[in-house]
Amino acid sequence: MHRLEVAGPQAPPFVVGTFDAIGPLSHAPFPHRHTFHEIVHVTGGTGAHVVDFTRWELRPPLLGVVEPGQVHHWDVRRLTGVVVVFTDDFLLDPADRDILRGLSEQPCRPLDERAHDRMSRLIAELDEEFRHGGPGAESVLRALLHVLIVRAGRLPGASGSRKPARVQAVAAEFARRMARPDPGPWSVREHAELLGVTPGHLTEAVKAATGRTAAQLLREARTREAKRFLLHTGLTVRQVANRVGFTDPAYFCRFFRRETGLSPGDFRRGIHHD
Repeated sequence: MHRLEVAGPQAPPFVVGTFDAIGPLSHAPFPHRHTFHEIVHVTGGTGAHVVDFTRWELRPPLLGVVEPGQVHHWDVRRLTGVVVVFTDDFLLDPADRDILRGLSEQPCRPLDERAHDRMSRLIAELDEEFRHGGPGAESVLRALLHVLIVRAGRLPGASGSRKPARVQAVAAEFARRMARPDPGPWSVREHAELLGVTPGHLTEAVKAATGRTAAQLLREARTREAKRFLLHTGLTVRQVANRVGFTDPAYFCRFFRRETGLSPGDFRRGIHHD
């Protein structure tokens, strides 16, 4: 998890600079998450930006937005451009959060010549104010950032009705986890943390993609794993319960009976229906 680093305790939670000036983490090749918002204005480079398990091919110039908690990394060569990073506290208008959330659903948005020129000039103003601004610089930065966000929200397709790619990617990754022999954690909350989203977002994404809730799919995976241990290992019922995340064997037996109609013992003895 990458947290915003600023020059000192009195510095505002805002930084702008080129990828090289910001540092290696601004274009890290390994998956990571931020506690802050990131706007990137990519002017050159080849490769892809991978956000929430979706690969977005670079076609500069483009504008990208990464929300706090999104998992992303860069698979690029000769990347150039400017990065703007800031926390929620630095936003001038709370409505800007909704614009940023919408923009993050398409993390690589191509810019035509006119939009690229306007974004370049506005970001250059931000950079100049950040580096050389005098009294009142923080207010100017907040105002310029607000203008940048609002103008980004006006870009073609910024508020389309197409199902967000991020939602599809989160749902697909959760489904892949549920299909594994060992799905991993046994709570929706823990899976949401691993995927870099909230439990509510994960539930909504899975529901939109499958018509079923994340909790339903997790219960099915848990039951399937318990069946596997009961049929193909010599583990005791207590040990099976522990393997699938139950500290109380009696509670596991109630869960298993509710999901299958049989006790673990009956299922193991072959009184089962697949």
